[in-house]
Amino acid sequence: MSVPAKAERPVTDAEIVEAYLTASMIPDPDAAVAYMKPGTVITFTGGREFDHPRGPTGFNAKRYRWVKKKMDRFDVCPGAEETVVYSVGTLYGEWMDGTPFEGNRYVDRFVVRGGQIVKMDVWNDSAERILVQRGIEA
Repeated sequence: MSVPAKAERPVTDAEIVEAYLTASMIPDPDAAVAYMKPGTVITFTGGREFDHPRGPTGFNAKRYRWVKKKMDRFDVCPGAEETVVYSVGTLYGEWMDGTPFEGNRYVDRFVVRGGQIVKMDVWNDSAERILVQRGIEA
């Protein structure tokens, strides 16, 4: 009698989001897009909208020499037809002038449906930190 092959566990929605973010940080937007349904809207900081991970990657290239995410946790909110996944953590990296930074809070909100990301919203404290760098208390 043979032992049945061990069934692979399905990938969770949080794992899909984590894989997307990991590819985005390389940055490899072409690998990241594999986790998104075509037509997905990415609403980035400041209300900027992109239809491909290349958009945020290009925007970040103008703001940072490099930037990475320290993903502290994933909050998962399952629904009947979709799951909302929040990735919460901090950004670290270097500003364009070479000044290092860390502890820059971020929240990314993803809507996952049928194993693919269908919407992404991004918020972080970078603009606040840039204002402080320039001596502006707003």
